[in-house]
Amino acid sequence: MASTRKNSTKVVVGIKSHSGWAAIVVVAISKAGLEVIDRRRLELVETENLSWAKQPYHAAEALAPKEAQVLIERATKAARQVAAREVKKVLKTLQAEGHEIAGCALLTGKPMPNWTTEQIRSVHVRMHMAEGVLFPTAIAEAVRKCSVPLIEIREKELGPLATRLSKEIAAIGKAIGPPWTADQKNATLAAVAAFGSA
Repeated sequence: MASTRKNSTKVVVGIKSHSGWAAIVVVAISKAGLEVIDRRRLELVETENLSWAKQPYHAAEALAPKEAQVLIERATKAARQVAAREVKKVLKTLQAEGHEIAGCALLTGKPMPNWTTEQIRSVHVRMHMAEGVLFPTAIAEAVRKCSVPLIEIREKELGPLATRLSKEIAAIGKAIGPPWTADQKNATLAAVAAFGSA
């Protein structure tokens, strides 16, 4: 955890997920500007399950249809369980520190058609799409269970905001140091975008 401030403040949690993990940045906005309260990597797959749970559609690619379906269902359940536990842990930590959580801003991609497992397995790019939807969906469900407002934002919509806040985002990264990759930057932008809705 990287924190730059200890006193209570209103914050929004920005989340950018990947297959098996997510970047989280907790942002406060005040008259002084943007401030990162916390940032971390959230692991969404148990270490012992990495071989099949991180990219379950790829893991199921060569299996028989019934076996593939069982594996996908198992991986989906595991993702939901881990996300529920880890998201709850993050939010409870912030609340214990006295922060008021205005909401969670979750970056999402293009919606996926309601394909069957076999339709997904039949086209390789669909497997990537399905895995790209699996973990954000698990995170969204976890946030809702914690009774925290959830704001879902399409990542491609961040462009204008990124341009407008480029100097501020660069300054934050310089002040707090690495890691300050596109994941952390976009999670921060998502949190900023959500402040108007939270």
